[in-house]
Amino acid sequence: MPVEDVLTRGARSGLIRRLTGRDLVGFGIGIIIGTGVFTLAGIEAKEHAGPAVVLSFVVGGIVAALAALCYAELASAVPTAGSAYTYGYATLGEIFAWIIGWDLLLEFALGAAVVSRSWSGYVANLLGLPEAWFGEDAAVNVGAILIIAVLTIIAVVGIRESSWVTNALVVVKVAVCVLVIVAGLFFVNGANLDPFIPPAQPAPATANVLEQPLVQAALGMEQSVYGIGGMFTAAAIVFFAYTGFEALANLGEETKRPKRDLPVGLLGSLIVCTLLYVAVAAVLSAMVDYRQIDEGAPLAAAFQSVGQPWVAALIALGAVTGLTSVMMVELVTIGRIGFAMSRDGLLPPKLSQVHPKWGTPHRMTIGGAVVIMLLAGFIPISELADMVSIGALSGFVIVAIAVPVLRRTKPDLDRPFKMPLSPVLPIITALSCLYLMSNLDIITWLRFAAWLVVGLAIYFLYGRRHARLANPTADTTSSSEE
Repeated sequence: MPVEDVLTRGARSGLIRRLTGRDLVGFGIGIIIGTGVFTLAGIEAKEHAGPAVVLSFVVGGIVAALAALCYAELASAVPTAGSAYTYGYATLGEIFAWIIGWDLLLEFALGAAVVSRSWSGYVANLLGLPEAWFGEDAAVNVGAILIIAVLTIIAVVGIRESSWVTNALVVVKVAVCVLVIVAGLFFVNGANLDPFIPPAQPAPATANVLEQPLVQAALGMEQSVYGIGGMFTAAAIVFFAYTGFEALANLGEETKRPKRDLPVGLLGSLIVCTLLYVAVAAVLSAMVDYRQIDEGAPLAAAFQSVGQPWVAALIALGAVTGLTSVMMVELVTIGRIGFAMSRDGLLPPKLSQVHPKWGTPHRMTIGGAVVIMLLAGFIPISELADMVSIGALSGFVIVAIAVPVLRRTKPDLDRPFKMPLSPVLPIITALSCLYLMSNLDIITWLRFAAWLVVGLAIYFLYGRRHARLANPTADTTSSSEE
């Protein structure tokens, strides 16, 4: 398949341009708000940053906004489904497309696992379920496994949420955040914010050397937590809270005015979410001493600690509702990413077959769900979130590089939206993502390297020989697309 076909795929789709900037903002908020604010804010305040987790969210939001601008240009210039995978294919070549696709599978699979564990913790808090089966202290998180199993059935059968249900879920999640902010103001204790940036201190004696941030190890620094370094470590991890906005880039060919609406949708949703994240993190830090924050359901537990169980119950209910929609989107996305890669020949063709009755890529969806259930059942949120962040950030590095590359290789390509100050801002974006990645611990880098090695082995042993670029006349799909 010639690379030019990738650039024109959207023009042949026949999709109707009917989405506005307002639609994209609502869709983005619905995807972005999830575990990052409901759970990670508390975990990272407790483990790495203290009240300075507020600044961590600010840093993460700025880097995400830079990446969103890169996405906006590529989405308007290459308006087709596939997001960063397609952009890599069109600009940097097949192997980079494979790496991005492989990273996206990692990001969304681990993201779904993180959200399912957060969901399990809030369900336990809401219904008083046993911690031996639910929450972060469970040896096997049965609740996380069960919710993924149920949602996988829905994803395979192909039941889709109507627009009013999606909008209702957005309202619920935003309302929960506003409730936390407004109600929490009555229980603010300034003493909990002092010091705002706790002084750096040696990591706990139980900490493994592999748990040290890469940048500390590279500079020969003593392993530590809190301080400025801890704030940036938390920023790298809570960056997970902003992942998902890239799904908006898949809607470029359905947007009425890409030049205006794509940046409005991407930046608008990120700005709203960043403001909510910062305010929620600030209130949580002011309500509870960061060393005493509950890691399973931080927001609900905070209100229980100040004698407001009814607020805690509303927060838990809102979290459960909102997190359910996020998991559904991620399960569906995994199926579609695998479908796209299989359609291009990089994965076995059977994965691009759709179910004859339900019209969904059922094999890829079910296979991904099995992996997610194993991850969700046994691996803590903090470790999973680290991997999501490094996978997302690495993908954003390639997207940032793709902007100036595509301008040089395809200077005449129509770009309804252009990243300002290119190539300076794309370079700054790539470097910012790399810096955040360097603040993740060594074990996360080793796991990520292992994931890439496995992915490259699959590519060279299978994908490279079966890809459409290598076999232009080959038909790698055995059923029509959904």
